[in-house]
Parts: sequence; C-alpha cells; structure tokens
Amino acid sequence: MISLAGRRIVVASHNAGKLREFADLMAPFGIEAKSAKDYGLPEPEETGTTFEENAYIKAFAAAKATGLPAMSDDSGLCVDALDGAPGVYTADWATRPDGTRDFMMAMEKTQALLAEAGATEPAQRTGRFVAVLCLCEPDGTAEYFRGEAQGTLVWPPRGSDGFGYDPVFQPDGFEITFGEMTAEEKHGWKPGQETALSHRARAFRKFARAKLGSA
Repeated sequence: MISLAGRRIVVASHNAGKLREFADLMAPFGIEAKSAKDYGLPEPEETGTTFEENAYIKAFAAAKATGLPAMSDDSGLCVDALDGAPGVYTADWATRPDGTRDFMMAMEKTQALLAEAGATEPAQRTGRFVAVLCLCEPDGTAEYFRGEAQGTLVWPPRGSDGFGYDPVFQPDGFEITFGEMTAEEKHGWKPGQETALSHRARAFRKFARAKLGSA
C-alpha cells in the first residue's frame, strides 16, 4: 500500500481545468501538491486503450521523473448511443491539427453523431463521465480509484463554468448541466459530507478514504 503520510505529491497533468479541480478537492487536506507542468515535465503519449492504462502512463512518468508519488487522472465521456464513444478518446475529439483543444468542436461532433444515430429524445441520449485516479510510486507500484457520474447529453450547450464537455452533460437528478454549476455544486463533496456528484469527486472520495483517512 502506498503511504502519503507527510509526503508531497505530483499531480501528473498539464490540463488547467483538471488542475483547478484537483486543487479544490485537495485543499481541505493540506496536501502539498505540484503539477507535472510545475516540474517542467513533458506530457507522455497516452497509448492505452483503457482509462486505467492511460492514468498509469501519466502517473508513472511523473513519479519516475521526480522521485515522488504521483497521482494522475484519466477521464472521459462515454455515450451509450455511440457505443461508449468518445471514451478514452474524449480529449482527442477536441484536438485540432495544430494540437490546440477546441471542446466546442468536440461537443458539436458528439451532437452530430447523436443526430445521425437518431438519438433525439433524452432517454436515447444517456451517458456517463468516468474518472480513474492512479496513485503511483517511482518503482511502478500503483493503486486505482474509479468514479462515474450518470447523466444525459443535452443540446445546445448550457453554461460557461467547468471545462470540456460540461455544458452538454446534465447529471441525473438535476435540471442544470455541469457547465451551469459552481465548482462546489459540481463536486458535491467535502470531508464529512456523504455525497459526491462529479465523477472526479467520486473517484477522489475513494482515494481520500483509502489514503487520507477521510470519512
């Protein structure tokens, strides 16, 4: 088992949106965390075919380079009517030829494919956000924590908060999208609170319970 007692941790990500979310989630625990970008580390090529494989690639690269435990997240949107796509290729759908990310382009592609599949009613537009956290030591030892959030894909996009596909994802039990929620509403969890809403918050809660002694 990997211990984090009195230790620093590297967040193996260059994604500004994810880093903001990790900062929000880690703040209550006083964890000293710096990003892979802070250490000047390159982004490893994500060649895995599962969220677990890609999370490990990123975490192990950061842990090996810094000599510190590293945590990474691989996440994506899985749409039922699209046979689980984009899945692990969620970010790829938003990547332009010059390497920049355009999530409006990705949301439009998702909507076009749903329309092509005849998925026009809410019951036909179900899906889930999946997040897998990987905590890895420099020797390659790893632990995984998975969280999912079920919901419906809406159109047109609503809200400007969050990042990625948040404006088109309406979580079950809510009338607003992740893009219309504050960070606190989206995560829906803090130490001592029973519920967690977002996929990343649900994965992080499992991590916090296992590694940080949170209730």
